Amino acid sequence: MTTALSVLDPAIIPSGLTAADTVAASVALARHAEELGYRRLWVTEHHNHPGLAMGTPPVLMAHLAARTNRLRIGSGGVMLPNHAPLTVAEQFALLAALHPGRIDLGVGRGPGTDPAAARALRRADAHDFPQAVAELQAFLGGREWPPGHPYGTIRTVPEPVAPPPLWILGSSTYGARLAAAAGLPFAFAHHFGGGDAEPALRLYRDTFRPSAARDRPRTLVTVTVVAADTAAEARRHAASQELVQLRIARGLPDALLPADEAAARLGGGATPFGASAVVGDPFTVRDELGRLMKSTGADELMVNTCVHDQRARLRSYALVAEVMAAGWGSGRRRTAPSK
Repeated sequence: MTTALSVLDPAIIPSGLTAADTVAASVALARHAEELGYRRLWVTEHHNHPGLAMGTPPVLMAHLAARTNRLRIGSGGVMLPNHAPLTVAEQFALLAALHPGRIDLGVGRGPGTDPAAARALRRADAHDFPQAVAELQAFLGGREWPPGHPYGTIRTVPEPVAPPPLWILGSSTYGARLAAAAGLPFAFAHHFGGGDAEPALRLYRDTFRPSAARDRPRTLVTVTVVAADTAAEARRHAASQELVQLRIARGLPDALLPADEAAARLGGGATPFGASAVVGDPFTVRDELGRLMKSTGADELMVNTCVHDQRARLRSYALVAEVMAAGWGSGRRRTAPSK
């Protein structure tokens, strides 16, 4: 069984480098992913985190799409309560016009930031998320909004002749239920460390209502993966990302440190990283990702790999692509993937 693979790039800034360096690394990753046959690359939205370079997904998406040829580029996602739906529709309609058939729009209801920055962004009440999604669907569909309003209606400019697919992002059954009711594809953030992927995706499939956007369910699961030629090497590089995720979970954003320095700071203590991350040699990674695909029934896996060493990061994505290409049900190989 072959597996559809994609890339999630949160643009974490490695220690000693700049945001510009990080964006350059994102371009290199996008080109690498395209050569390896990955389907899409999504970027994230975060604010007021000095260790994260990405606050405006459409800007980075335009940069990446202009420097690749086939790879789908998307948002994973735009935090919709931070933005007016019309603004998002206009940005993505233009992106879709510039790069036809290559743009995805994933939206979430989280803040992507702290309360102070959320206020500075004039963030809307998250309870209005379903209404914002409905507005966004109308604008992307070229429909007037609000329909029949006596004071006039609004249309998206440029008109989205071929609008980008709209995905609902979530890490709970809330997003699954909304995506199913709206007839939209659903992406589950398994890389957050939650264990609710199976019930959320099952609920989504069981309650899905066909729509003009889709006639059947479509699911994607994001997962943290660090692959290397040996398990020991993978664990060493994973320390960089593990420390970042631990500090962000505690409200203490930090730069992406070199592997050995990060391991020293972790000190061997237990962290939530291992609950959902897949770390190991190629065969271990293949088996773990295969089990995740089987348990969730996901149509696609989106791999999140953020290690300090860029060569190790690119190597990890290459190993995942190679071992999953043959199908995770094909049995254990005796030779390691080529370098």
